[in-house]
Amino acid sequence: MILRADQTGPVINPNLYGHFAEHLGRCIYEGIWVGEDSPIPNTRGIRNDVVAALKNLNIPVLRWPGGCFADEYHWRDGIGPREKRPAMINTHWGGVVETNHFGTHEFFDLCEQIGAAPYVCGNVGSGSVQEMMEWVEYMTSDANSPMANLRRANGRDQPWKLPYFGVGNESWGCGGSMTPEYYSGEYRRYNTFVKNYSGNKIQRIACGSNGADYNWTEVLMKNVGARMMNGLSLHYYTLPTGNWRKKGSATDFDEPAYIATLVNTLKMDELITRHGAIMDKYDPDQKVGMVIDEWGIWTDVEPGTNPGFLYQQNSLRDAIIAALNFNIFHRHAGRVTMTNIAQTVNVLQAMILTDKEKMLLTPTYHVFEMYKVHQGATSLPLALSTPDYECGGKKIPAVSVTASRAPDGKIHLGLVNANPNTPVTVTCTLAGLTAKRAAGRVLTAPAITSINTFDAPAAVAPKPFHGAALSGETLTLTLPAKSIVTLELE
Repeated sequence: MILRADQTGPVINPNLYGHFAEHLGRCIYEGIWVGEDSPIPNTRGIRNDVVAALKNLNIPVLRWPGGCFADEYHWRDGIGPREKRPAMINTHWGGVVETNHFGTHEFFDLCEQIGAAPYVCGNVGSGSVQEMMEWVEYMTSDANSPMANLRRANGRDQPWKLPYFGVGNESWGCGGSMTPEYYSGEYRRYNTFVKNYSGNKIQRIACGSNGADYNWTEVLMKNVGARMMNGLSLHYYTLPTGNWRKKGSATDFDEPAYIATLVNTLKMDELITRHGAIMDKYDPDQKVGMVIDEWGIWTDVEPGTNPGFLYQQNSLRDAIIAALNFNIFHRHAGRVTMTNIAQTVNVLQAMILTDKEKMLLTPTYHVFEMYKVHQGATSLPLALSTPDYECGGKKIPAVSVTASRAPDGKIHLGLVNANPNTPVTVTCTLAGLTAKRAAGRVLTAPAITSINTFDAPAAVAPKPFHGAALSGETLTLTLPAKSIVTLELE
């Protein structure tokens, strides 16, 4: 491997480490919101342990309220005294009653507590242009106007800053079953009324493709383009089996299922490349960012849980998936400007799992924490020669790597050995760099199925890495089987 410290690539937008919290299952209620009267320690109803854990990740941006929920969410139901807020049925996710106790004010409070920028997704599917226009005014205007005064009456004098707004979600599916041509027209209409008030500058994000629907991207770039949008979304989930009806278990899988899952997650690189090429045709200056605002592994739910709550455990395999995707996102940092993993707490590939007052950090959480040093850093070019990892007739590169230079000059590497059986020794030539020190951490576990539980919450956790050696311009390191290693060079 050659690390070109004498060259530079694009800056890695901190927003590549964004998150997504939907009104789904136990993500918001119990996972984040417990109410001010809860015995679980909280600040204005938001649980303190979850806030502290999320704050430690330096989360740059948080997407809310959905997801599919966004296109049936009516924001006025979630403001004012909580005891007077009307309940609704969450038709997408389990048919449970949504109390609306967590609404606009609570979401912005959460963002302020964890230090994240808010990314709000508006209701195009079942909402009106007027409803969306007034919500933006309610959130961001400091005028003496009906919506701003309504916000003040509800306890918030100053407007919030809202840097990101999604005009609908999955409009090709749960958000309205629209064609790209129809959605293009709807986007243009709704977007006209997403106003910039009081010095707030909103970046508008259009609903993009479902996976490999390249025609959707073509139509949106042609009919909307850089004049009317700042970002175009992409949704892609890693299904272990590739079959939505039987996705596969989060914990009970063998090695052939493991490699099949990694093959599917590595398709992210092709999706970004091909969608990016279409975007480049209409937007050669890359003014429109690719926003991958839903990604991660989606398995069958844990046995005995509500199928509509999408609760799944989180294994070492999931940590490897997260690191592989980060390495892909870094390679495309010139085009990809934001990603939002699905989801933050108790849903899909979560950072955190809770059980009433108990909380644990997942293997995926630890990857986000280990990789946070890349936020805002400058990517560095790499040339890598890696052995293959093969199983059951499938083959992938065994090693994946990324590198960046932080503003303080330190260089950070993120390396993955996907082979669950064999360590791999990597020899790296450091071009343009004479390092005096290499310190790192490693995330691995006895099995690819290893998980953290409430009885053993640290079964999969980072440990100091002692497998790196420096000699002149050569760095040699041995990656344990099924591991993620982060390294700092000085």
